[in-house]
Amino acid sequence: MPVTSGKEYINRIDKLNSDIWLEGKKVAGPISNQPAFKGVIHSQAKLYDHQMLKEKTDLMTYESPSTGMRVGTSFLEPKTKEDLAKRRLMIQEWAKLTGGMMGRSPEYMNTVLMAFNASAQLFSEQGGNCAENVKKYYEYCRENDLCLTHTFIQPQVDRSKFYAENKDDIIAAKMIDQTKDGIIIQGARLLATQGGITDEIMVFPSGAQLSIDESYAYAFAIPNNTKGLKFFCRESFDYGKAGYDHPLGSKFEEMDTIVVFDNVLVPWERVFLHGDLAIGNSLYAESGFFPHVTHMVVSKQVVKTEFLLGIIQLLVDTINVSEYQHIQEKVAEVIIALETMKSLLAASELNAKIDRWGTMTPDLNPLLSAINYYPRTYPRFSEIIQLIGASGLVSIPTEKDFNSPIHDELRKYLQSSTGDGYDRVKLFRLAWDVSMSAFGSRQTLYERFFFGDPVRLAGTLYHNYDKSNAVERVKRFLKDD
Repeated sequence: MPVTSGKEYINRIDKLNSDIWLEGKKVAGPISNQPAFKGVIHSQAKLYDHQMLKEKTDLMTYESPSTGMRVGTSFLEPKTKEDLAKRRLMIQEWAKLTGGMMGRSPEYMNTVLMAFNASAQLFSEQGGNCAENVKKYYEYCRENDLCLTHTFIQPQVDRSKFYAENKDDIIAAKMIDQTKDGIIIQGARLLATQGGITDEIMVFPSGAQLSIDESYAYAFAIPNNTKGLKFFCRESFDYGKAGYDHPLGSKFEEMDTIVVFDNVLVPWERVFLHGDLAIGNSLYAESGFFPHVTHMVVSKQVVKTEFLLGIIQLLVDTINVSEYQHIQEKVAEVIIALETMKSLLAASELNAKIDRWGTMTPDLNPLLSAINYYPRTYPRFSEIIQLIGASGLVSIPTEKDFNSPIHDELRKYLQSSTGDGYDRVKLFRLAWDVSMSAFGSRQTLYERFFFGDPVRLAGTLYHNYDKSNAVERVKRFLKDD
C-alpha cells in the first residue's frame, strides 16, 4: 500500500489496544480519544495527511523499488547528494508543521531503520537470518508506512558505579531464554517517547552491561500490543486546555514512557541480534546510524530555531523594544545560532561521500559539531524569551477570561503597541508554553540530552575529528625557527 493517511494511522493505533498505564490506571478505549494522547496523535495524523497532498508528492514521497507505489521520503536510502537534500527538505517540511516541537515524529525512526537496512550486512556476521530480518522489516515498514517508537536507555539504578544484576532480580531488560519460537525478554527500558501511540517499538543494544554480558546484546521490533509488553506513562504535560491557553502542549505533547517486558516472546523473524557482543558493541559505529540520524535531527533543529526566532521577534515588536541595544544583542544571539546550524548542516551535505555500504552519507564532523553546540545553546533561547517577556509571561489570563464579563477590561489593560489584549496574551502564552510550562521545560531538557551526556558527546567529537593536519602545521612552523 502507498503512504498512509492520518485517519488510517489513527484507526490502526486505536485498534491495537496496547497495555498503557497512566496515573495508576490502565488506559481503556480508543487511545486517540484520551486527553493525554489525543493532541499529539491528531498532530501526527496531520503529518501523514500532509505527505498525501498532490502538490507535495514529489517532495514527500518516492517510488517504491519493490512495488512502484509512492512511499515516504523519510524511508529513502540516499544514493546521491540530491537524495540527501530531498531528505532534508522533507524533514523540514514536516517540522514546519510542528515548529520542530515533535522530536519523535515518524521520520526519526524511519531514518534509524533506513540506516540499519543500508548496513544490514553487519547483522549477517552472527549467522542465521538476522540480516534478512532487518531488510524484510524495513520493507514492511516502508510499504505500510508504519509509525515506530524505540527505547535505548537502561534504568538508572546506580550511576556512580557499574552494577551487576542477579538472575532473580532483573531490572534492565535482558534476554532470559532462547526457544524454538524466539527470544524471551524480561525487564525494563526507559524513555520510549510516544510509547503506546505508534504501531510498533524497536529495541536496540544499550547499557554498560553490553560490554560483558551477551544477554544484553539483542535487537528486535515488535507490535505495541505484544503480550507482556507494557507502557508506564509519566504525568501528562497537556493541561487539557484549548490551543489559546496551551498552544504547544495541547498539540505536541509527546508522552514519555517506561517500557516493561514481562516475559515477552520476540519471534525469530523479528530478531535482528541475539547474543553477539561484537556486533552489539560496534553496531552504531559501523553502521550509518549516527551520521544519518544526526543529519535528520539537525535538519529539524534548524526549523525549530527559526520558529523560536519568530516568537522572540514578535515579542520585541509587540512591546516595541527593538530600538534597545541589549534587545538587539539577544535577538542576534538567536540569529547567530540559526546561521551556525544551517552552515554546519550545509557542510555535512557538501562533504558527503558514499560509505562502505553504498549509501551517500553526510560528513559527520559538522554534524557532531552541531549536536555539541545546540544542547548548550537551546537553554539560552528560553532564557532570552524570559528576559524579553519578563512580567508579560505571567500576566496571561486564559481564553475563558476573555469570554467572561471582564473581557473588555482585559482587552484594554493588556493591549500592546500592535493590538488588543487578546492578541497580546495569545502571543505571550505561546512564549510561556515554549519557555516556562512543563511542556517547554521538557523541551529544554530534551535538547540538553538528545544525544546523551554532553561531555561524552564532546569526547566523541574529540576522538572522531582528524587533528593531524593542524598538528603537523604547527610542527613545521616550530621547525622553521
